[in-house]
Amino acid sequence: MTPEPRYQWGQRVRAEIDLFNDGSFPDQPDDALLVKSGDPGEIVRIGLHTETNRPVYLVEFAEHRVIGCLEDEITAL
Repeated sequence: MTPEPRYQWGQRVRAEIDLFNDGSFPDQPDDALLVKSGDPGEIVRIGLHTETNRPVYLVEFAEHRVIGCLEDEITAL
């Protein structure tokens, strides 16, 4: 059974933790700080992590940087 997402498309959120490059941003060094805890963003898409069956939120932070976040990595503003 797929869990219902906690957050909605278009919702304003903030990062709960520092988010580092996991290799998704080839123009940035591995483990580079991409978003600081507390930085605001907006959910632009909601997907599903198929291996864990958990919602994944694509959040646009400053500088048009879109990062995939899990529910425990963001909170509603």
